[in-house]
Amino acid sequence: MARISFENVNKNYANGFHAVKDLNLEIHDKEFLVLLGPSGCGKSTTLNMIAGLEEVSDGALRFDDQMVNYVPPHKRDVAMVFQSYALYPHKTVFDNIAFGLQMRKQPKSEIERRVRDAARKLEIEHLLDRRPGQLSGGQRQRVALGRAMVRDPAVFLMDEPLSNLDAALRISMRAEIKELHEAMQTTFVYVTHDQAEALTLADRIVVMRDGEVQQIGTSDDIYERPANTFVASFLGNPPINYIDGEIEVRGEAEAVFQHPSVTLTLPPEMARKLSGAQGRRVRLGIRAEDVDERGDGAEGHLIHGTVNSVLPVGSDQFLGMEFGGAELFFRVGKGMRHKNGEAIALTVDVNRLHVFDAETGASLLYD
Repeated sequence: MARISFENVNKNYANGFHAVKDLNLEIHDKEFLVLLGPSGCGKSTTLNMIAGLEEVSDGALRFDDQMVNYVPPHKRDVAMVFQSYALYPHKTVFDNIAFGLQMRKQPKSEIERRVRDAARKLEIEHLLDRRPGQLSGGQRQRVALGRAMVRDPAVFLMDEPLSNLDAALRISMRAEIKELHEAMQTTFVYVTHDQAEALTLADRIVVMRDGEVQQIGTSDDIYERPANTFVASFLGNPPINYIDGEIEVRGEAEAVFQHPSVTLTLPPEMARKLSGAQGRRVRLGIRAEDVDERGDGAEGHLIHGTVNSVLPVGSDQFLGMEFGGAELFFRVGKGMRHKNGEAIALTVDVNRLHVFDAETGASLLYD
């Protein structure tokens, strides 16, 4: 069992910086939980409190039902993989992986068995006699994973472990880490600022900002039903587009979004949720992929603008559109052919619109 609970946990530093604020979070046994957010949001501090590398200033941190606020790191049964790998350059791969077991005076036969078992799973058996300086970045990362694996921890902690790898290797290592979690059946807590990593790996994601939790949910929850404009903006490539305007309610299940340059008819289910929002200033969110470049939809589903840029990105293109004095970006098929300065109409999938309060940024569609 490795259930981790934060109960009104705070982390304050001597210089007055409040890194984590009133954190309430339960990490389930065997869950893969990702802490996601920009630099300085408190995610690494949260991870370090689990590891015992940072003290809890206030509140209770529990493993299962035991409070561990004052339990030293070596007694917490956690293993940590750092961004820098933290390998000993003068030791072989075998000795790097075995180091923790050697410090615990494990029998040599048991050390040999565990190291070779981890190396086999990570496909680095042929590297055991080499030193870190002779390895690629991906191989060093596997060694760091192996060193944590052999301890058979109750909790596996990872702090930006793939940030030093190139893009192609990051993708393959994500798959390996996901497979590792499934094989180990251990609680994983993973810190990243990379939305693709979070969406790919997580059972649940915790989005943080300025030491506070903004939303907790599955990948679909976070992406499809963002709690506020910060969460909506943090996920998506290109980022979500915003248009400021107001809601006009025309009936029990009839409402439109009004902007000087566009009127979009909202679907009945959305209109019902906004039935009390007559005249309310809102920020409408349109995901980059939620348009059809054919532009042959009904007028209440169309957005008109001028092409500013067309940027190929492999299988797709990013289309920049000037709209109402602002620039919007959409992801469209690479077969689309448009030139800068050309007038264009795009059909918006109104069923996938997001509506936020213009002042608070809170979603008006999801609790």
